[in-house]
Amino acid sequence: MGYIKGYDSETLREQVDQAECAARLAEIEEQRSLPAMLERVWLLKVLDRLDEALSLSDESVRVARMAGTRKDVLRSRVLHATILQYRGAHAAAEQELTTCAAEAEGQRWAGIAAFAHQNHGRNAYEAGDFDQARESFKQALFLRREAGASDEELGSVLLSIEAAERRRSGELIAG
Repeated sequence: MGYIKGYDSETLREQVDQAECAARLAEIEEQRSLPAMLERVWLLKVLDRLDEALSLSDESVRVARMAGTRKDVLRSRVLHATILQYRGAHAAAEQELTTCAAEAEGQRWAGIAAFAHQNHGRNAYEAGDFDQARESFKQALFLRREAGASDEELGSVLLSIEAAERRRSGELIAG
């Protein structure tokens, strides 16, 4: 999504222009296609409207299961897990992201698997498991390379790996 301006170096969360995201949300509010629903879920998430995001995310998973492809279902589930993560339900998010990553890898869908691993890493990072975060980010990097990702996409994963290593090193020194 073109709304991401960068990533916070401490939280690894997306940095966005709030006004731009709110305007886009208003623009697509009435659209009912699955891609529009997923975009609305993401916009609600970054606008910190998590209750609305969770409700719409649940609906998007149901729509994907009824009318979408298996890839659509996985994308919807990964996005749903990120809402759980933002709400602090790290164990539930971890379980969903692990399942999605394994299914995507089993189908050889490198792009979706990388998306799941990247978010698995962010969830682990927020939960304080920096070793797991680092491993998930490394797997995301490998899969993104395999999928032919842009330098910008690879760069965001490299920054995530570095952040997890910094936190991990800080924990080792403090411990």
